[in-house]
Amino acid sequence: MFKFLTDRDTWQEVFDSLSKNKLRSILTMVGVWWGILLLIGLLGSARGLENAFNRLFGDFATNSVFIWGQSTSKPFKGFQEGKQVQLTLTDAKKVEENIEGIEFVVPRNQSQATVVRNFLSGTFGINGDYPLLDKVQKKKLIHGRFINQNDIDDNKKVAVISENVYKQLFEKDEQAIGELIQINGMNFQVIGIFEDGNINMGPSSDMHIPFTTFQQIYNRGDRIGWMMITGKPDYDIKQIEEDAKLLLKNLNRIHPKDNRAFGSFNLGNEFAKMTGFLTGMQFLTWFVGIATLIAGVFAIGNILLITVKERTKEIGVRRALGATPFEIKRQILVEAVFITLLAGFMGIISGGWILILLDWAFGQGEDAAIVNASVSIAVVFIALIILVVLGTLIGLIPAFKATSIKPIEALREE
Repeated sequence: MFKFLTDRDTWQEVFDSLSKNKLRSILTMVGVWWGILLLIGLLGSARGLENAFNRLFGDFATNSVFIWGQSTSKPFKGFQEGKQVQLTLTDAKKVEENIEGIEFVVPRNQSQATVVRNFLSGTFGINGDYPLLDKVQKKKLIHGRFINQNDIDDNKKVAVISENVYKQLFEKDEQAIGELIQINGMNFQVIGIFEDGNINMGPSSDMHIPFTTFQQIYNRGDRIGWMMITGKPDYDIKQIEEDAKLLLKNLNRIHPKDNRAFGSFNLGNEFAKMTGFLTGMQFLTWFVGIATLIAGVFAIGNILLITVKERTKEIGVRRALGATPFEIKRQILVEAVFITLLAGFMGIISGGWILILLDWAFGQGEDAAIVNASVSIAVVFIALIILVVLGTLIGLIPAFKATSIKPIEALREE
């Protein structure tokens, strides 16, 4: 077989067959070319969307839910409808201790503050946070550090600021770490600067100060604005959310069926929906791409049947000169696989250029909709294997048709 494939006469016959009707040969390959182009383009686009999504949530604990207090909708145990629900540090601790599957519970508080430095000022969102926040909602620090436990224990007046705050309060390239800024008239030392591009769940987060410092300067006691609950990887975050809300209702004397008392946002559910969408998109891409490939390969089979019909006399002469049915079949199969692979390679190259253009058009900047749209080498090999298999199978039809003609009848054919 190797000798046959390296034989110059074999390929000369293939090229002669294709060149007899160039337009027909080109149109024959369009179906396979389009199928591979569609497969590569759609799979690469799906990967680009997935990369963009992962970049957005990459440093975030996605198996998380946010819970905050609202107002009741049912009277219960002497309390009237409309009671304001206030979460506390005790609530957060009880949830962490009693709900199965929880990895972290992060209490948080937020407010607006006027921040001044020299003659520059602005109003920003300020958060009171624990060091644990940096584990579940990673901050991409440009300079300095995030809040640590010493800051919490000593109620230190330190702040981690965003790029936006830095640009409004400092000159370009000015050193900010160690400098003082005034938050509501009190001096705070800047200990870190983080990128604005980070995703933030909840109110705007321009600045972070130690949770204990926040509670002290805003006289919050043990009251918190909301809590972020992160589940362990093997646990259902939806079930954790339901269990946490039920416990919080018991702790705060709220009717078990009151669905308005606590607001929540389940990031785990939203993340699962998005990953499910991306998986479904990839499945649909494979289905559409392979269906298009099959249609294209069938077109090649039909054209080869026509070619065999046109070459009936030639095949008869070869049979009369001693060519075996196997040799005739082999030649037809080589033509089928060659046409299929040639169209496939053209589709892969075209698909690659499409992905480059997509990345150039939509993959630039921090807010890019598509990031590194590409397909793996494994996908390309799988596509080529599919092409070889389909080309071989479809080539068998004209091959058997060619060998079914008796030499004497073929020689009589006009």
